[in-house]
Amino acid sequence: MENFRKVRSEEGPEAGGAGAGPFSDLAPGAVHMRVKEGSKIRNLLAFATSSMAQPATRAIVFSGCGRAATKTVTCAEILKRRLAGLHQVTRLRYRSVREVWQSLPPGPGHPPASLSVLKNVPGLAILLSKDALDPRQPGYQPPGPRSGPPSPPAASTSKRGLGDPAAEEGAPKRSQPEPGAGDEDRTA
Repeated sequence: MENFRKVRSEEGPEAGGAGAGPFSDLAPGAVHMRVKEGSKIRNLLAFATSSMAQPATRAIVFSGCGRAATKTVTCAEILKRRLAGLHQVTRLRYRSVREVWQSLPPGPGHPPASLSVLKNVPGLAILLSKDALDPRQPGYQPPGPRSGPPSPPAASTSKRGLGDPAAEEGAPKRSQPEPGAGDEDRTA
């Protein structure tokens, strides 16, 4: 592809959807967060957290496709950890993207060739809701147990090194034989 350059990309309709999105029965007050590859997670989460803090907002949808899919999951997981009791439904979808490439000018007298590539790009949509959702629908996850902020590990009062197996609490101390003990029975 080094002899071609991308001229344009055209996004087609989502496979399996009629343009209404993956969640057709969503309440009108739901917030839709479109996660892009260059989006900053802290900006997305600041807006999502402030939106979900309003009593009128009952649901939020994070959606992203292609390289933004992992960032979409990250945003949803962080928000679930910040706000306890959120029900989740995850939907996978595909979006058709047609890329048009044009050859670099090879020289005088040759018309530039055009190449069209059709890609199916995976996408992800995650619905987080304060209200209970149908647990029978595919991709449903119930709210997890409430876990507070992670507590730091208890500091050990022992001065033993990390590589010492007796450094663990409750581990029995190993006794070492005294020097010279057991040397009498050896025959040379």
